[in-house]
Amino acid sequence: MARIRVLVVDDHRIFAESLAAALAAEPDVDVSAAGSGPAALRALERAAAEGRGYDVLLVDAELGALTGGELPAVPAPRQEAAAAVDGIALVAGVRAARPAVRSVVLAEKDDPRAAARALQAGASGWVAKDCSLQRLLSVIRGVLRDETHLPPALLTGVLRELTTARKHRTESERLVESLTPREREVLRCMVAGLGRKAVAERLFLSPHTVRTHMQNVLGKLGVHSTLAAVALARRAGVGPADPGTGELGRDVVERGGQLAQ
Repeated sequence: MARIRVLVVDDHRIFAESLAAALAAEPDVDVSAAGSGPAALRALERAAAEGRGYDVLLVDAELGALTGGELPAVPAPRQEAAAAVDGIALVAGVRAARPAVRSVVLAEKDDPRAAARALQAGASGWVAKDCSLQRLLSVIRGVLRDETHLPPALLTGVLRELTTARKHRTESERLVESLTPREREVLRCMVAGLGRKAVAERLFLSPHTVRTHMQNVLGKLGVHSTLAAVALARRAGVGPADPGTGELGRDVVERGGQLAQ
């Protein structure tokens, strides 16, 4: 009998252990539990190194914070500079690093916006924590058949959220496409966190010319600050300029909505 390897990730120890024990009673399920994001990542790495990787990750939607440095390598557009990373962000990291692992988010309450975020992050399912064991097992087996599972009551709200997100992305893409090739280069440098001097050195331009390009970028994107331009660029899928020397990674500094000198 093919066995399904499941990892429960929840920082509520009693819930995690109870759920793991219930799943372990199934003849075709092997289950382990992790009490935090870092513990889950270590378990995934250990299992992969031993050639017995997990099939399904059950992740608490409200999982405690992870620092960015503890996440697996994730494409830049997904690595947003957040002080705390929740369970949905863990799903995104695992999806990028281990695409064969299916993730199901366990939630205390139905939340269309959070469920939409989970699907965008790569989750295959959203399940209430108080659902029956048989329902959860059905979802686990279903996601391994590449099915996506959502509670029927959430479907309309999730579709609305996904449509809205796509609309925003499409509008952001249209605005970015209005930039000249040089302005897009400048925007990528802004996404990378480069200040005006570093952009000038990178693109072999004068600081005055870079300032003009940056002002043009803000105007064409319809925003009033560098941080807003960066947020819009990320929605449009614009990645940062390639790492190099200089001020790469330095925080963007603004004063009164204007670029700092």
